Amino acid sequence: MAVESWRDPRVSVDERLDALVAALTDEEKIAQLGGYWADKRTSGEIIAPMQDVFSEGRAPFEHVVRHGIGQLTRVFGTAPADARDGMARIREAQRHLLDTTRIGIPAIVHEECLTGFTTLGATVYPTALAWGATFDPELVGEMARAIGRDMSAVGVHQGLSPVLDVVTDYRWGRVEETMGEDPYVVGTLASAYVEGLQGSGVIATLKHFAGHASSRGGRNHAPVAMGERELRDLVLAPFEMAVRVAGVRSVMNSYTETDRVPAAADRWLLTDLLRGEWGFTGTVVSDYWAVAFLKSKHGVAATMAEAGRLALHAGLDVELPDISAFLALEENDPDADRTAADIDTALRRVLRQKIELGLLDEGWEPSEPADYDLDSAANRDIARRMAEKAVILLDNSAGILPLSRETSRIAVIGPCADDPSAMMGAYSYPVHVLPRHPELGLGLQARSLPVALRESFPAADVVVERGCPLQDPGTAEELARAAEAARGADVAIVVVGDHAGMFGKGTSGEGSDAPSLDLPGDQQDLVEAVLATGTPVVLLVLSGRPYALGRFVGRAVAVLQAFMPGVEGAGALARILVGEVNPSGHLPVQVPHTGAALPHTYLAPPLGQDGDRISNLSIAPAFPFGHGLSYTTFEIQDLALDRVEIATDGTVTATATVANTGERAGETVVQLYSADPVAQVTRPVQQLVGYSRIALDAGESVRVSFTLHADRFSFTGLSRRRIVEPGEIVLSVGLSVGALARSQTLAITGAEREVVEPVLRTEVA
Repeated sequence: MAVESWRDPRVSVDERLDALVAALTDEEKIAQLGGYWADKRTSGEIIAPMQDVFSEGRAPFEHVVRHGIGQLTRVFGTAPADARDGMARIREAQRHLLDTTRIGIPAIVHEECLTGFTTLGATVYPTALAWGATFDPELVGEMARAIGRDMSAVGVHQGLSPVLDVVTDYRWGRVEETMGEDPYVVGTLASAYVEGLQGSGVIATLKHFAGHASSRGGRNHAPVAMGERELRDLVLAPFEMAVRVAGVRSVMNSYTETDRVPAAADRWLLTDLLRGEWGFTGTVVSDYWAVAFLKSKHGVAATMAEAGRLALHAGLDVELPDISAFLALEENDPDADRTAADIDTALRRVLRQKIELGLLDEGWEPSEPADYDLDSAANRDIARRMAEKAVILLDNSAGILPLSRETSRIAVIGPCADDPSAMMGAYSYPVHVLPRHPELGLGLQARSLPVALRESFPAADVVVERGCPLQDPGTAEELARAAEAARGADVAIVVVGDHAGMFGKGTSGEGSDAPSLDLPGDQQDLVEAVLATGTPVVLLVLSGRPYALGRFVGRAVAVLQAFMPGVEGAGALARILVGEVNPSGHLPVQVPHTGAALPHTYLAPPLGQDGDRISNLSIAPAFPFGHGLSYTTFEIQDLALDRVEIATDGTVTATATVANTGERAGETVVQLYSADPVAQVTRPVQQLVGYSRIALDAGESVRVSFTLHADRFSFTGLSRRRIVEPGEIVLSVGLSVGALARSQTLAITGAEREVVEPVLRTEVA
């Protein structure tokens, strides 16, 4: 029997698409533009916003997919399943599509993968904010390749990561999912993740497009108050890099609305900008129920049919996690021809990806179920290195760290000090799903910090006290026991911060927004009580966001920050405390001094900075963006430019010498910033334009060169076009934005130039 041309890999992709689109009925076309989620929800099992509302009354799988289906939603990531069981579920669903539907098109299977493959027993890597702290794109790419290999091996085709939201308000619950407050750091790390995941055969999905992290008041699902210039230069910049440079194949819309237009219905955003300006050719998928939200939350559609048409006409291709609004597209349609044309356009994008994945080739079969190790030794090695490189030494002015291996008594105090799940983000499976399945524990082996400390300090008596609950009011008795434990110890490690959880079930995570940047619950009182004992206090902040620490600086003998370092986090922290590992993380966000005067990040223009007695509220940070100490010392010894003047389309190379002036090997992050003192619109006082993570032996020095095209100084001007403007640029190099050691001035000459296809990366050598 002849093979249909659309199943023949020898035929061109466009010819295969033409043949298949022509063969499909209207119902079959629409079916390819949605998903099915067999969540089998029971009371309280909510892992997506309004899941209980929208999943109510869902028809059985066999009915929904009678004309086929575009995607299968979270087959692994919903109800617990090991690799073999999950593969069996996928095989059963795919065989049903192949055998019982008229045309027999398999589905794309998608899963979450922000801290690793979000499924039972898979390695839990550090949160994305910890990736930001590494400033290490190569390591992020290595991690993403490992995640992609695991997902591909068990039949998953698309990962709903990475998150490219740029932090503008630390109170937002999903700060832990971001890579920080700088668009260049976010863009470079996200591009590395995309290249790694897609290099393993899994489609990466950028989210949340766009502005999700800039919601008013740091509140989940709130409107965004931001003009086009700030949106382009701050929020959209990393997305553009991941599209133009990394070649990402999918984008997910944000739940937000900007200037009163919801992202899911914003044709300027999803089509004119994304596809027209940037050249994106992949699929736009909806965040879960974002299409339905156009009716129920935004009020821009009166019916589900109208909501579906708004999203489709804007350029949204796939409705997730279920198909509902798109099923109603043809109801009372005032422009049926336009809708039919847009259906075909979206359909071709979806089917192109299925062809690229090999799903439409003659003889394709879903994999047979098999055992597969999702928590391999190789994975654990990557997770360990990520955790070690992400921990940030904020303060060690007393020189107490590293602690002596002969320390005789260590008090470990804090509400989550003995809880290994506190090392994990909200989108890790142990936090995301397993609290509803306590019989499974964490689903994988994970040590707590006290256990890891006992291994690193074999001579020490390690005592543990909670001190207070995480959020609820504590008791005087608990506080007294903690203080007593500290009094009897050589050192007290006070572990404060967060526990991730969804929709208010934690202090960090989706829907777990913070009322302030003071430590949650009674944790500040706990720190004060332990400080009052006179025992040296090492303050360890284990959190998904930065908290205001100014009141403790100079009183605690050392301060460490760990942004939920994953399943290997406890061991990494213990090895750093004992000195086996030299800390080398740097802040991807500021650490506030107080919780006053929010929101604020380092990228504010002059009017948004501290000083000049313009307000009684100081916004100076306790620790600036890019800050990170070591057990050795580093020095920037010079900065030279290969030329002092370039044209508006020219290139300059800035070279600095960096020396390890201490007594042991270590790693640091050399950072290059630009300042644009006079411009036609206000500009950040300093903005990161390049960075390099380097390793140096004691006494060693190295030359680091940054090559920057003039496009790296471009911005959105008065005309709302990206321009390079003539004038002076001040380039400065340092180890944080607050410790800029050397500066040089560069003149940009010639006429103002509009930038159409920008150079987005700084080359480092």
